Parts: sequence; C-alpha cells; structure tokens
Amino acid sequence: MVPPGIDRCSVTASRAKAQPRYVARVLGRAIHFLLGRRRGAGVGKLQRNGLGDVSVATALKDNFESSARLSNHPDAVVVRFAGDSGDGMQLTGGQFTLSSALAGNDFSTFPDFPAEIRAPQGTTFGVSAFQVNFGSSDIETAGDQPDVLIAMNPAALKTNVGDLRPGGLVIADTGEFGQRNLAKAGYTVSPIDDNSLARWQVLAFDISALTLEAVKPFGLGNKEALRCKNMWTLGLSLWMFDRDRAPLIAWLQDKFAKNPVLADANIAALNAGHAYGETAEIGGPLRQWTVDAASVEPGYYRTITGGESLSLGLVAGARLAGLDLFLGSYPITPASPILHALARLKEFGVTSFQAEDEIAAIGAAIGASYAGQLGVTSSSGPGIALKGEAIGLAIITELPLVIVNSQRGGPSTGLPTKTEQSDLYQAIYGRNGDAPLVVLSTSSPTDCFDVAIEAVRLATQFMTPVMLLTDGYIANAAQPWLVPDMDDYEPFPVVFHTEAPAEGKFNPYQRDAETLKRVWVKPGTPGLTHRIGGIEKGFDTGNINYEAANHQKMTDTRANKILGIANHIPDQDIDQGAAGGKLVVVGWGSTYGPIRKAVEAARARGLDVSHIHIRYLWPLPKNLGDLLKSFDKILVPEMNTGQLKTVLRDQYLVDAKPLNKVSGQPFKIAEIEAAIDAELARKG
Repeated sequence: MVPPGIDRCSVTASRAKAQPRYVARVLGRAIHFLLGRRRGAGVGKLQRNGLGDVSVATALKDNFESSARLSNHPDAVVVRFAGDSGDGMQLTGGQFTLSSALAGNDFSTFPDFPAEIRAPQGTTFGVSAFQVNFGSSDIETAGDQPDVLIAMNPAALKTNVGDLRPGGLVIADTGEFGQRNLAKAGYTVSPIDDNSLARWQVLAFDISALTLEAVKPFGLGNKEALRCKNMWTLGLSLWMFDRDRAPLIAWLQDKFAKNPVLADANIAALNAGHAYGETAEIGGPLRQWTVDAASVEPGYYRTITGGESLSLGLVAGARLAGLDLFLGSYPITPASPILHALARLKEFGVTSFQAEDEIAAIGAAIGASYAGQLGVTSSSGPGIALKGEAIGLAIITELPLVIVNSQRGGPSTGLPTKTEQSDLYQAIYGRNGDAPLVVLSTSSPTDCFDVAIEAVRLATQFMTPVMLLTDGYIANAAQPWLVPDMDDYEPFPVVFHTEAPAEGKFNPYQRDAETLKRVWVKPGTPGLTHRIGGIEKGFDTGNINYEAANHQKMTDTRANKILGIANHIPDQDIDQGAAGGKLVVVGWGSTYGPIRKAVEAARARGLDVSHIHIRYLWPLPKNLGDLLKSFDKILVPEMNTGQLKTVLRDQYLVDAKPLNKVSGQPFKIAEIEAAIDAELARKG
C-alpha cells in the first residue's frame, strides 16, 4: 500500500538491484503536484512577427589549467541557474533536477527567489536562482559552492559569482550585457571584458540571439521568443551532463497541449541548446561531464519538495487515525504550497478552506477538531503570531490540532522568501499564560512525511495542539523520495467517547489516568452534551470555575500531560559517533544536511566529534540530558541567534556554545567544519 495520492502518480522511478539507472513507469492519471511539475516560465502569448538573420560571437576565457577544472567524471556537481525572476530559472532548475532524477542521481536543491512578485527587470534584488547538487554519492545539501554558474544577465552574475568555486565555470548570455543592464547591476564596464572574472573559466555567448534564431520559424514576437531562453539554456545543460531530452520534450508537449505552436517553439529552443553543445567547436570548458547513478535501495522513487511531502504525511496521518482532515489556512510565503497541495486531495477526505485571514483560518480548524475531524492550520512566523490567542484556545480546550510553521526570516514581514529558524522560542513559549504544546521539527524534505504523521499521532492520542516546525529551505527544496509502503506504518485509530454517565452531568475533562488526555466527544452524541471554551473549567465538573486551587490543578495537569509525552516518544539517538567524547554537534531542522556532512568530514580526519539531531523539541527526549552531559563540549549550529542553545542550557545546565547564522541562507558545510575545528582547539 502506498501513501494517499501516490497511487495516482504518473511518473515514478523504479530501481532493480541489477539495474544502475532509474526507469520511468506510468502508473495512471497524474495529480499535478505529485508529478514534480512546476508552473512558470515558458512562452506566453503568441504573436506573428518575423525575425531577421543573426550572427553570434562566442567569447571563451579559459583562465585555469585543466587541474583546476571539474573532473570529466565527478562524484557530484553543483549547478546554479540565475536570472531575472521572469526568466524561468525555477522551472529550468526543476526540470534539470527531474532529468538528474531520471538519470539515477541522488540530489538536493535550493530554490532562492526574490520576495517581489515581479521585481524591476535587470536589478540585483530581482535575481532568482536555483541550485542543484547531484551526484553518484550520498547528497545531503544543495552544495557549498557551485561548480557551474549559468548567468542570464549582469545582475545574476554580480549576485552569484562570488559563490562560485575557484576555477568554476561561468556561462553568461552576452545578449543581456548591454550598457543599460550593466548599469542596473552596478557595473561601469562589462565584467566579461575587464578581467574581473579571472578566477573562473568564462564561456560567454549570445544566448538571446541563438534563441531567437532557433524559434524564428514559429513566428513569435520578440518578447515571447526570448521567453524560450530558459529552454535553450536547459538544452545546453542537458548536453553538458549527458541527460536525455525525451522526458522534457514530453513535458513541454503536455504543458502546452492547448497551444502546440508554443510547445514546438520551446522544444526547438531546447534542441538548439543541446545541438550547440554538440557542434560548437570552441573547446576549453564546454565539454561533457559524466555523473554516474547513485547506489540506492531498490523501490519506487519520486522527486518531492518539503511542502508536498508534509502534505502527503498529514493525509497519511489522518488516514492512520481514521479521520477526515480539515485545513484552515491563509496564503503566506513559504507555507502556501501546503494549501495548494491539500486542495488537490479532496478524494482522500480532505477539506481545504482558504480563510479571509489567519485568525479565521485557525478558528475554522479548531472548529473542525471540535466536530471530530483532524484540524490543521499552516502559516509562517507572522501568521503564527496572529494565531497566538487561538492556539491558546486549542490548548485550554485540549483539542487535537496540527499547526505547521514554515519559518522565514523575521521579525515582522522580514525576509519572506528566505529561510531561518528563528521561531523556536515562539513555538515553545510564545503564548499568553502557561500554554504548553508539543513541538516537532523536520530535517529534510523527505523527512517531512514521517514527521507529519507523528504530529497527527501525538495530537490525536494526547488531545493537544502540535506545532510542526519546517522552514523555507525545506519547504521549497527537493530530494528523491523512496515511496514507503503504508502497510509498514502502525495505525493509531481515534476512539471517540460515546458512553453517557449513569447519573449526573457529563464532564468533558474526565481523563485517562496514565496519559492525562481528556476524552474526545463528537457534538450531538446522545447523553454527552457539553461545553468547552476559553474560560477555565473545573477539573471535576467541566463547568466554568474561577477558584485558585482549581486553576493551579488544571494548569499543572495540562503541563504534566505534555511533559508525560516524553514517555511515548523514542529516546534521542546519535546520528554519528557514540555517547561520550570531546565534542558533540547538536542541531535541529534543516541544519541536518550540513551538520551531517561536516561531522562526517571531521571524523574522516580522525577528530573526536559526534552529531545529535533533535526532532522532538518539546517535550525533549528523556535521555537527551544524559547524552549531552557525556560530552566535553557542545556546539549548536542554528539559523537564529541561539534559541536551541538557550533551551538546552535552561533544561540541562550544560555549557552549550552557539554557532549562529541569520543571513537568510542555509549553513555551508565548510562553516560548520571550521567551527568544529575551532571548538576542539579552544581550551576549557
């Protein structure tokens, strides 16, 4: 049995033990978001205007000896596509990622786009980029430094070239390097001509003119024709890494099925870019690289983003609990993909409600939980702040509710499209009164599925809201996902209370003696009429009660119920290393990939360092304190100013040291590896 929605996925991948490459299989009619397809770039409206002949010049600057170049047969390659937010870089990167998946590579992606819907063309703050790290080895991050940068204009070059590894390859579209665009990017002269790119190999040619020439037979207007540039660039990239064009051609034919002229124009551009790589005799850096397929567990695979994975996990969790799912949400970056995904899964008992604001969204979700469904609400930090009072209502009424926080840079509106982990305090402490709830975190796009199921389990089995923390990086990034067999998951069916009291009035706050959870009753159940709400209720009656002793007892009970969940979650494990030692690196959330790779590299150099990654942030696992105290030093990398570090110090009185980053960008492996070296070298 596969997860809800997967059994209707059109493109999956199967790997046999003796077969080193993925094989595409057709499994029926597609659900769009499960296909890994991205809406966006491509050619727009059709116009009938002719184009004249063009001449194309290619500038090649091979500034490095072959030893500085990327090997022809690397284990992994990092490619970054960068251009205007209207150049289709997200779509180009997504489709290149799909081609890498079909070639059998492991991969991880990092979409990085501006907050503006349409920033002024050619400006540095309007640059959109997509980075993919793919290879034959185990890939956990999108890569520290690109090996190849494809820059569609001067602004894209200026904002991204500093990240390119020394000796890396720049491919630039000289057709966009006119004086106006150069000035917008802050250049007085073209960097292609002034030797400022001497640290890298540079391949500069007029992609714009080549694209116009390729699509000239289709009679497109100049503006519409230039929208095919991303397909020309994708075609060249497919040739460079020996990728099959057939799946991309089929995708274009399906995308533009109602306008075959647009399909043919984009396909022509794709083929022209590929042919350019095959036939251009310019040598130097323009050559093919071979990246072997990764060795992975046999099974069905698909490309999945964090938003998609989390949505499927919520639906799977609801089915394991035997409940229908109600999502109350308001669109906000980067949480909106969850609303989009769940809206397409109505056949699995999902009701999605786009409310007029954040408060209405969570109010509707709480109402659904009261009525006997699984209430879910999703947002980012600013929206979670608006939901704060209603979260307190869910806590005092003790209703199951899953709250998804896709974190982004803050405070306030902050950095809407950039990633951060700055809402941990908000999740654990950020409500009026003593208002405890469960807090979980996801560590990768594929991890979202299992964590979402666990959030549903804890919410329904302990009658509590659960805050599930993800972030913008996880939400938008993609990884290959081994589609699980749902028969391997233990159901946790909800049992509603239906037994009316033999005498007297029903108390909705009667509890299980072990877990302290209260009973869950569907409204309208005979003999169980009851009232719950935001005013404190009597422990023994469920009636409104203002007595001091009762409030103390109810507050303690709610807190102890949450703390007692530590008895029903796994002990904390050690990702790498063993208990005891000189240093442990402790992380949570999307820092998993860079921490894991940094610790792996440090251990390969013989350093005494271990890695612990925390999924259960509140309550913390029972054995975590003893684990941490077994190490001489503790380093906590996180994308905030030290929030988990403070929680660990508070709970266990350990001398945890912070490694903080709040740039809106994820950690690099090298940053954490350098911090490991520095911490081990530090005396005391």
